[in-house]
Amino acid sequence: MTAESLQPDGGGYEARPPRRIALLDMLSVAAVVVDAEGRIVFWTPQAEELFGYTSEEALGTSAARLFIHPENLQAVARLFAEVLETGRSWAGAFPIRCKDGSTRLTEFRNMRLLDDVGDVYALGIAADHSLLQRVETDLALCERLINQSPIGLALLDSDLRYLLVNPALERIDGIPAEDHVGRRLRETMPFADIDTIESALRQVLTTGSPLLDQYHVGRTPADPDQEHAWSLSFYRLEDPGGRVLGAVTSVVDVTERHRAAAEADRARRRLALVAEASTRVGTTLEVEQTAHELADIATGALADVVAVDVLDSALACRRMRKPDNGPELFRSLALKAAYPSVALRAADRPGDLAAYDGDRLVTLCVHTGRPVLVRHVGDRDLPRIARDAQGTELLAQAGVHSYLAVPLIAHGEVLGALDLKRTRNPLPFDQDDVVLAGELASRAAVAIDNARWFQSVRNTALTLQRSLLPEHSQHHAGLELASRYQPAQATSEVGGDWYDVIALTDDRTALVVGDVMGNGIDAAATMGRLRTATCAYADLDLEPGAVLQHLDKITCDLEHYIVTCLYAVYDPRTRRCRIANAGHMPPALVRAGRSPALLDLPPAAPLGVGGVPFETTTVEFGPGDLLVLYTDGLVETRHHPIDDRLNVLLGYLDEPRRPLEETCDLLLYGLRHPDDHDDVALLVARAVERRGTGRPADRRAG
Repeated sequence: MTAESLQPDGGGYEARPPRRIALLDMLSVAAVVVDAEGRIVFWTPQAEELFGYTSEEALGTSAARLFIHPENLQAVARLFAEVLETGRSWAGAFPIRCKDGSTRLTEFRNMRLLDDVGDVYALGIAADHSLLQRVETDLALCERLINQSPIGLALLDSDLRYLLVNPALERIDGIPAEDHVGRRLRETMPFADIDTIESALRQVLTTGSPLLDQYHVGRTPADPDQEHAWSLSFYRLEDPGGRVLGAVTSVVDVTERHRAAAEADRARRRLALVAEASTRVGTTLEVEQTAHELADIATGALADVVAVDVLDSALACRRMRKPDNGPELFRSLALKAAYPSVALRAADRPGDLAAYDGDRLVTLCVHTGRPVLVRHVGDRDLPRIARDAQGTELLAQAGVHSYLAVPLIAHGEVLGALDLKRTRNPLPFDQDDVVLAGELASRAAVAIDNARWFQSVRNTALTLQRSLLPEHSQHHAGLELASRYQPAQATSEVGGDWYDVIALTDDRTALVVGDVMGNGIDAAATMGRLRTATCAYADLDLEPGAVLQHLDKITCDLEHYIVTCLYAVYDPRTRRCRIANAGHMPPALVRAGRSPALLDLPPAAPLGVGGVPFETTTVEFGPGDLLVLYTDGLVETRHHPIDDRLNVLLGYLDEPRRPLEETCDLLLYGLRHPDDHDDVALLVARAVERRGTGRPADRRAG
């Protein structure tokens, strides 16, 4: 079977010239063809990108076994049979198991295919569900903005025929939108200088330079008895790849010239502000940062003084009670003014907590979940806006004449309010400002909601992990110790890295460092269980390899967890360290007079693989020697080979007599980067002379 021999029932393919960027490219639409036996016979590069399987892994393989979860096999078989037997297409979202083990919700369009000999196949067109939803949301937002625009908008093709017009243009020229499509510009705009207009449009299409504020006079079917003046602006529309799609014409009735011109400028600013907000608000998972981004975008363009206040209960992720008329406790997150103003002194400073009674306008806003607009602020309104009596005087002195508060709502929950004031801007807030502020607040509220829950989970996991890490004594027999734990810096995620120092009998000390793959509360909890088990097995005086063997059995009982671990026991009497490794990064050994080196330990699988023996290696470790144990987050990056990073690590260990606390700080400062996405556990040990005992004979090998 070839691609050329397949065609959808009832149709063929339309050949088009290749395009640099199109919607299908943005969605990375994948195509998969399955024969009547359920085997994959056609697999596109986009399918490999979407699901992770190469064509060699996919072709000839049963699609069901490759990426369908067992619990969904029956449903998939039924849908597959329905498509092949009846020819009816099927569309919907379905969970797919990817090569990396993750599950991806995928949007499918399935149809039956026939080849030139009558064999039946099933074609699946697939795209990432979340990406598709995001594109649909963006398209819906653009459509809403265009349809609500007070400016007449038209999209023309390269022949200057209408492709699309908005309701505003229908009202201007009195011609229904459907009657525009396919007609030329001169057929709907009976201007005497229509040739000049079309020439200007062709120039825009050729050069890409827009022509703005071109004024023309004429009559339309909407009002044939009266002449009207319009301001026409022309733009070339391009896709992200630079392909020219056509020309956009905006039409503004400037019969009342100044009023219409002001409205046009205002509308353009709103569109630009919304577009800017889509890229500038919600760039991080930090509540305070998101609030500052919202204040920055709203200051100047929308209001002279902007404050973002969030309910303290929402920040704490406590269940909200039903709205009532009582007071509310707000925490100020952001405060900004377009210019120096005494109004800033009347507001709560970022970080402050303030209780506002139910009669305050900001409290009314969060109780009702609706905007509160005071177009013209009077003396009776200021006390309901200001923090206190002194704030009332300051707001009056600042010249606050219009006020708007819009709720921050995410997933049906009111989180706080966006507080807006105008002082120098002479225009009062109107309903368009309410819509624009609501759009900005809605975008920010979702980001704040995501950030507060992320920070709550992260703080819980970090608290759990730090409570599980040891508070070991800095003085053990024959050892000097220092340690660090640092969560991931780029994502603020908490992982499962840990270290431990365990005092054993006969002055021996066990040194442990490990890494639970994954992050979050589950990883921290798993780390705690393994640390507890390690302490228990250490008390049994087992060989390091035997300890790892027991930990491996425990880890095998923990679903979906793989753990690397290094377990070492130091005996100051023999000046030896016995070490076993379970898939962990090699420790570094530093001896006076020698170059730092990585210990060459026998390779072994991580804990959780099961059934793999772990060997114990004996290493001479005498006074002055330095042993550095660490997790991979210290040295691994996305942009550098691991061998290069390990050499950098050894370079920082050139002075074995350096204080251990200073060594820890040096390693973290020198090796960690703000973009690191993994946490780090670091344990540094130096052998010292035991007090009160004679020095044994030196049995260290060369």
